[in-house]
Amino acid sequence: MQHKLYVGNLPYSFGNQDLEEQFSAFGSVQSAIVLQDRETGRSKGFGFVEMGSAAEAQAAISGLHGKEVNGRALVVNEARPQEPRSSGGGFGGRRY
Repeated sequence: MQHKLYVGNLPYSFGNQDLEEQFSAFGSVQSAIVLQDRETGRSKGFGFVEMGSAAEAQAAISGLHGKEVNGRALVVNEARPQEPRSSGGGFGGRRY
């Protein structure tokens, strides 16, 4: 098991520090990042946490998946590699 976790359904008020605080109860947090919209700076409602070990990551999944925070049930699972994006510009891949 890897140590990087996907965290979804975050309250939009959550920042990196809030995310780190939630996960620190389960072990050493190496990094905690809430993704933000480039234009507005507003949270996208999901982020990633890297734990110190696989055991800590599993403990965080068990302890936080489904936990309600500010009226939202967190989704916590192993992060998967990002899917490659197509190189098309939105016009069916055709370049003009």
